[in-house]
Amino acid sequence: MTDNHGNRSASSSSSLNSSSHDTEDDHTIAAILAEDERLRHDGKLGKRLSHLDSIPHTPRVIGNIPDPNDATLDHERLAERLTTYGLAELQMEGDGNCQFRALSDQLFQSPDYHKYVRKEVVKQLKRHRRLYESYVPMKYKHYLKKMKRLGEWGDHVTLQAAADRFEAKICLVTSFRDTCYIEILPKDKSPLRELWLSFWSEIHYNSLYQAGGILLYTFPSVHASFVKLPSGVNLLSHVDVTPIYD
Repeated sequence: MTDNHGNRSASSSSSLNSSSHDTEDDHTIAAILAEDERLRHDGKLGKRLSHLDSIPHTPRVIGNIPDPNDATLDHERLAERLTTYGLAELQMEGDGNCQFRALSDQLFQSPDYHKYVRKEVVKQLKRHRRLYESYVPMKYKHYLKKMKRLGEWGDHVTLQAAADRFEAKICLVTSFRDTCYIEILPKDKSPLRELWLSFWSEIHYNSLYQAGGILLYTFPSVHASFVKLPSGVNLLSHVDVTPIYD
C-alpha cells in the first residue's frame, strides 16, 4: 500500500511538474506572439531567392526511407543546393521531433517550443479534419493519436497543417533529385510570415538562415548511422554532426 501510494505521489508530482513547464512555455510563447514584428519575417530570403521555381504542394505521409547509399547522395545534393543558394542550416536534434523543432526555431527563434508547435498542429488537424483526411492512408483517429506522440516524425500533412495554423508560407529546400524547392501555402489565407526549412528527404529537417550570420551552423560533416529493423527497413537512428561556426 505504501509503495503504491508513493508511486502515485511520484507520478502525480511528475505530471504537475510537466503541466507547470507547459504552462510556462505557453506564457513565453504568448509574450513572443505579442511582439508581432518578431514573428513577421522580413522576407529577405524570399526576395533573394524569388527565382526558384516551386512545384504545387500535395500533402502526404512519410514515404519510403532511402537506403544508406541513397541517403548519403541525397544529403550531398542538399548540401550543394544550400551552398549554391547561400543558405546555412541550424541543426535540429534528431530525436523524431526535428520538423517541429525546425518550425519552432523559425517561429520563436528557438527549437525548444516544439511541443507547443506539435500540439497546435494536432489541434489544427483535429478541428479541420475535412482539409486533411483524404491525404492520410489510415484511420484518421489513429493518425491523430500517432501524431500526438512526442518523437513521432512529422510529414507533409503536418507541414500543411502548420502552414494553415500559423498562417505561414513554408519554404522547403529539399534533397529530391528532381525538385529542389517546395512552397507550402496556407489554405484560403495570405501568409503573414515565411518559415525556411531544409528537408533531407524522409530523414531530417533543419532550420535555414542566410549564410554568414552570427553563430549559425554551416554544413557539418555528417555520419549517418542506420539500424536494421525487424521489417528489414533501414531507418536512420541518429546523425552525428560537428558544427562549424561562421
